[in-house]
Amino acid sequence: MNGMLPQRPFTRSRAERVRTGALIALMHLLPVSMIFAGTTSTDWLLFAAIYPFQAIGVGVCLHRYFAHNAFRTSRGFQFVLALFCSATFGDPIRFAGKHRLHHLHTDREGDPHTPLHGFWHSWFGSHLDSRYTDKEICAQVPNLTKYPELMWLHRHSLVPGLVLCLVAFLIGGLSGMAIGVLLGAAILVNQSSAVNYFCHRYGRRRFDTDDQSTNQMLVSLLVFGEGWHNNHHRYPVSARAGFCWWEIDMFYWVICAFEALGLVWDVKRPPEHLRQAKLLPSRT
Repeated sequence: MNGMLPQRPFTRSRAERVRTGALIALMHLLPVSMIFAGTTSTDWLLFAAIYPFQAIGVGVCLHRYFAHNAFRTSRGFQFVLALFCSATFGDPIRFAGKHRLHHLHTDREGDPHTPLHGFWHSWFGSHLDSRYTDKEICAQVPNLTKYPELMWLHRHSLVPGLVLCLVAFLIGGLSGMAIGVLLGAAILVNQSSAVNYFCHRYGRRRFDTDDQSTNQMLVSLLVFGEGWHNNHHRYPVSARAGFCWWEIDMFYWVICAFEALGLVWDVKRPPEHLRQAKLLPSRT
């Protein structure tokens, strides 16, 4: 990967960046401190119950549905999907707008989190400030901003996550909240950042896209299928990121389950000629 790209100026105030940084730090430090202090079976039962919905909220809901419209659903279930996103303090409108900007400018100057802006910005810095204004982000998602309930979540994105923290606290105390909610949120921040960083630096490519995207088997196994990233950049509207039978994509399985239950429909899948494409020679 050649050189470093210049970055756009900050768009958020220092106080806003510090507040977001403090939340991310708390997500990491509180669970670690609770693990060292000692946890209970209730803490891990809460984690087991909540983390799958948090993971689905990021991979299926934020990414494949809100950012890419990989399937259709009802307005009611759309709001349920948005609440899944909120379990990790996610905001469907902010994420989708930022992610569409990533696809518009992938690995170029306007990319919100390319590794060409450096490891720190690609991993954590873009969460503090994407370098785009709220107006610029919202302009990318007019299909979402028309819904008042999604705009409410956009303005109050911390509220559902804080309510979930309160419920976990009432059940399991401080450690129940830390392990049950915050640990999953911290894991998912790092999982998403691993895709942003490693899947634009290392791995194999099936398609000669005009960016640095790669397929990373290890990342895919750790992030439930999101690491088939070169596939994704070739056909981003697909609900299925793993194009071949051996490219395990658990998030696609979840979408298929939703489809079988009648909760979603018009699921977009990659055309056969893309599924049959061969890997490109390794880059030297």
